[in-house]
Amino acid sequence: MTRRAHGIGLLSGGLDSALAAKAVHDAGAKVTCLHFVTGFCVTGHRSRVGRRDRPTANPGLRVASANDIRVELVDVARDYLPMVLAPRHGYGAHMNPCIDCRLFMLRRAKTYMESVGADFVFTGEVLGQRPLSQRRAAIDLIERESRLAGRLLRPLSAHLLPPTEVEADGRVDRARLYGFSGRGRRAQIALARKYGLEGFLSPGGGCCFLADAGYSARLRDLVRNRGAENITMDDIHLLGVGRHFRLSPRVKVIVGRNEVENRYLERHAGDTWRARLAEATGPTGITHGAPADHDVVTAAAIVARYGSAPARETVPVEVCRGAVSRTLHVVPAAEEFLAGVRL
Repeated sequence: MTRRAHGIGLLSGGLDSALAAKAVHDAGAKVTCLHFVTGFCVTGHRSRVGRRDRPTANPGLRVASANDIRVELVDVARDYLPMVLAPRHGYGAHMNPCIDCRLFMLRRAKTYMESVGADFVFTGEVLGQRPLSQRRAAIDLIERESRLAGRLLRPLSAHLLPPTEVEADGRVDRARLYGFSGRGRRAQIALARKYGLEGFLSPGGGCCFLADAGYSARLRDLVRNRGAENITMDDIHLLGVGRHFRLSPRVKVIVGRNEVENRYLERHAGDTWRARLAEATGPTGITHGAPADHDVVTAAAIVARYGSAPARETVPVEVCRGAVSRTLHVVPAAEEFLAGVRL
């Protein structure tokens, strides 16, 4: 008897990747999925910051659990970051290195495929759905540079692409795959109803900070002022927290927007200055970089601006660093000043 084919899938937690896993299984193959933890997932960020009363499930685990899909989580954050900062194929509209991202994940999936003796890799890509990475030319480039020629199956657009090896030898039933194309998702939503698919992220919504304009602006600012070679994952995690103010190339101030972010900044302040109102409720602020004394005063004034103290009055703000603590009396920062330094 011919051995059943075994496919390794990329499972993001979105609609298309979950449909792809179901389609490949329906076409006769054994399915194992990988969910890569990159450090740039919006849902992962919410879990990392932490809100105990509203826990956020990993999107890959959630969709896998809801739909009986076997999945393994793979933390690639530290290896992924250098690619994000210097992608060979450039960025999309923001800081999203879509082609290099796909290549990174497919190469990891290929290594895993070979380690477990699987036969092919599959994705939820749909021809023409995304302008950068899912054009036909990009799809062909990705297949070639991932070194998966003949072994990279896109089950949702399979009828529009050459057969892979497992389709050609009949171990995956090509007739049970699909020919979707374009940016609309009506056909995928109808297929999700057919499969009874549940728990996937909102179609087209995405879970990648790098496709967000505001986040990308902060990341560009960090690269420009800190240097790509000096950026750590701790720096990256802070980009999704609070309001950010660039005081100089060496100094940035981050101010929490709610209690959850305040707690996160307190936990991750490290060896830097923290500021909070001494006699009223308000946010926590931290300095990021190498602040001088006048930068600490400015940080205190920014924190005062977002607190509950009356406007235009001198406000006591406690600033501390390690065992050093003192109270500064500052005038809340003016909106005109904030507009000039806000990221």
